[in-house]
Amino acid sequence: MSDTSPASAAPADFDAMTRDIAEVPAVEVIVTVAVNLMSAAAVKLGLSPQDEDGDKYKDLDEARKLVHALAGLLDASATEISSFHAAPLRDGLKSLQLAFREASIVPDEPGQGPGEKYTGPVYG
Repeated sequence: MSDTSPASAAPADFDAMTRDIAEVPAVEVIVTVAVNLMSAAAVKLGLSPQDEDGDKYKDLDEARKLVHALAGLLDASATEISSFHAAPLRDGLKSLQLAFREASIVPDEPGQGPGEKYTGPVYG
């Protein structure tokens, strides 16, 4: 039997992945997660550049969850990441919140939209 069976290869691969993630600074992980949340929210808001009509992937319920999670992450990490990283993320969050308000048939009251519990009311 060979030593290259899938069972024996798994621990080595896991060790390599753990070593790789251990070398990444926390700020980079936070920013990467935030960008992924932003991208997913934009798609769910119908803002995907690949979707010409904008409605193919639109799902406001899912977008609300993603925007809210992004706002919570940015609020929780505000003291951990520099303003160099935080400022563009906050701008992106506000843009998503405004896009959500515009996409909603019945917009939330100011302060009640996704993530506004963390950011305060967002006005256009």
